[in-house]
Amino acid sequence: MTLPTIEEMDALPPDAFAARMSPLFEGAPRFLARLAAARPFGTPEALFGRARAIAQSMAEEEQLELIDAHPRLGAAPASVSALSYAEQGYDRGVADLALELERLNAAYEARFGFRYCVFVAGRPRSALLPGFEAALAGERTAEIARALDAVVDIAQDRWHKLATPADAAHGGTR
Repeated sequence: MTLPTIEEMDALPPDAFAARMSPLFEGAPRFLARLAAARPFGTPEALFGRARAIAQSMAEEEQLELIDAHPRLGAAPASVSALSYAEQGYDRGVADLALELERLNAAYEARFGFRYCVFVAGRPRSALLPGFEAALAGERTAEIARALDAVVDIAQDRWHKLATPADAAHGGTR
C-alpha cells in the first residue's frame, strides 16, 4: 500500500481522504472527519502538526475514541491490523509476555478508562513494560495527552513507511 502524495491527499473528497488516512490512525471516524476538514496541509509536517493539535483539542469522548481505536499492547495477533501486527513484532516471533501485558492492560484500563497506547517503534515488548508500569502512576489528563501524542507518532511513522518517496522524506517531527 502506498499513499497518494500530500497534494493528492489535500485534493481528495473528505470521505476518500478519511479512508486513505484510516490505516494510519486505526480508524477513529470523528477524528478523521476533523482532519479532512482541516485541509489543505501542503506538507506532511503540516498534516501531522495539525493532527496533533486536533487530537489534543477534541472533546474527551472523541480523544478516547481515537486512543481506543488502537489495539491493546500485546493483543492477540489475529485481532490487530496488518500495520500493528508488524509494529508489535508478531512478524519477528517476539517472546510471549501475554500474561504480564494482560495484567497491565487490565490495571491501566480500570484506572484510566481507556487503552494504553504507546509508539512501539520496533522495540521489543519487554522494553515497553517499565514505561507501561510507570504510566499507571500518572495523572489521567497527562495520560490522555501522552496517548494522543503516541497515536500521532504512530501515524507519522506509518506515513514514512507508506508515502511516496518524495513525501516519505518529509513528515515532520515532534
